[in-house]
Amino acid sequence: MTEISPLRRRMIDDMTVRNLSPATQRSYLHAVTKFSRYFGRSPDRLGLEDVRAFQVHLVSSGLSWPALNQTVCALRFFFGVTLGHGEIPERIAYARTPAKLPTILNGDEIVRFLEAVPSLRTRTALTTTYAAGLRASEAVHLKVRDIDGERGIIRVEHGKGGKDRNVMLSAQLLAILRVYWRLARPEVWLFPGRDETKPIDVQVLYFLPAVRRAPRPASTKG
Repeated sequence: MTEISPLRRRMIDDMTVRNLSPATQRSYLHAVTKFSRYFGRSPDRLGLEDVRAFQVHLVSSGLSWPALNQTVCALRFFFGVTLGHGEIPERIAYARTPAKLPTILNGDEIVRFLEAVPSLRTRTALTTTYAAGLRASEAVHLKVRDIDGERGIIRVEHGKGGKDRNVMLSAQLLAILRVYWRLARPEVWLFPGRDETKPIDVQVLYFLPAVRRAPRPASTKG
């Protein structure tokens, strides 16, 4: 049976006292052992610069960021708790979570999403936002007069940076807006709120309830 060193035993006792799970204990011990073997010395004879060099090695080896941070947790525990070097743990940096690109809906998914919005006004406001490349705050503040069907443009007042600008109005969006206008008959604001003297609240577009994809109706034969 392999004899456990006093240092290893002390770290195990420290983790046990703090009620770390068996899986976490195994992970921490593995990380500290790997750290020690990398330099060929007992870990209590290593310092912060060695930790940094070890982190560089792990990053260059392609280790995932969760595994990197697990190692950081283990080394912070070892130096801070087992060795009592309170000044070292805070100087051992965690790996930053890599930024991920947001999921982009394809054309069919966007159409299904918009079709699932029950309110004509909200659905048209969302469609305008997407089709014209507007910010939600810009779309809700559009006025009926801002839609210039003859020139094929939308006038955006006080947009990004407080500046006015014109954006392209496609024939498809113009057709959708004409149908909307015939049904809703907005007077001043293109998308009025409950109080028609004010535009629709932008929060309606920002925090729409989650829309579930409706199941496709079963085909019937008749």
